[in-house]
Amino acid sequence: MAWEFDPMPYVNARYAEMLMQLKFAATDLKEAQKWQQKLRRTLVKLLGGFPKEKCPLESKTLEVRELTTRTDDDKIVPYRRETITFQSRSNLTVFGYFLKPISNGEKLPIVICLPGHGRGVDDIIGINEDGSLREKWGGYQRDFALQCVANGFAALAIEQLGFGYRREEAARRQGAGASSCQPLAGSALLLGETMVAWRVWDVMRAIDYLRTRNDVDSERIAVMGISGGGTISLFSAALDTRIKVAVISGYFNTFKASIFSLSHCIDNYIPNILHYAEMPDIAGLIAPRPVHIESGTKDPIFPFEATKEAFEKLKRIYEVFGAGDCVTLHIFEGEHQFNGKEAFPFLKRWL
Repeated sequence: MAWEFDPMPYVNARYAEMLMQLKFAATDLKEAQKWQQKLRRTLVKLLGGFPKEKCPLESKTLEVRELTTRTDDDKIVPYRRETITFQSRSNLTVFGYFLKPISNGEKLPIVICLPGHGRGVDDIIGINEDGSLREKWGGYQRDFALQCVANGFAALAIEQLGFGYRREEAARRQGAGASSCQPLAGSALLLGETMVAWRVWDVMRAIDYLRTRNDVDSERIAVMGISGGGTISLFSAALDTRIKVAVISGYFNTFKASIFSLSHCIDNYIPNILHYAEMPDIAGLIAPRPVHIESGTKDPIFPFEATKEAFEKLKRIYEVFGAGDCVTLHIFEGEHQFNGKEAFPFLKRWL
């Protein structure tokens, strides 16, 4: 009898009714560009909008250290790590680390690195919970910001709102891995806004911050993230064309096969989005800028088969833009984790 009360047939039927008014249907470049403009405007409204004015950055450098990391072939790479803060909104401070290989002073391209759920930004730059430094790439995120440095890029690793250093007190009491996503994302929804918009705005202000520095090439900015960091990498690149390349790990999929059908954090949700578009359409706003996607075959929350399905739709969008070679997919044997095997060669090619 219990099966008679399963709500999913109703929920799936509702999905099937969605017309997705702005799904991609263009057949030439001019139509595709007009579609992008319309969907981008609509997406900003669905997210709850962004501030009309930017507050002063008031950036600060809290600490500077010279450290070393290693490449995959065990070559030692010295780098400089700055602990930095800046204001993204009035009364809202962003915490992060600026990492740069110690070299001849050339202006390097830079990757904005966004962590997923877990301990936060420390978990992508090789800092253990006790403050010690890891010898090897660790955790499901594999210290990918440090891997950027090992591959010759500068990196700005920022703490996402609700993670790590940017949590409220109740989450801090629960331990290093607890997040503040539930109260913060819920508060955003009650205000008619979304956590996605709040986090994307942090990335936009991070780009503003990078443009104040004279030691990086701020015209060559990429964004990279896994899981919840992949979410914000996708939406940031879709909405800010100053981002030249995007790497999305452990997120790109269809809404239907992931956050619509499986239990996920509330920070993923955007009211009414399915009336207008699916995830490949949102990613299509990045075109023709290069984007690399990776997915593990055993990822339980973003199923790789749906990633392949979504990628085919995204590939068609890129082909209409005449940029079919600018979008790539790496399916690897693994769980919900960062891989990077094809991501760093992709960055070296396009950034």
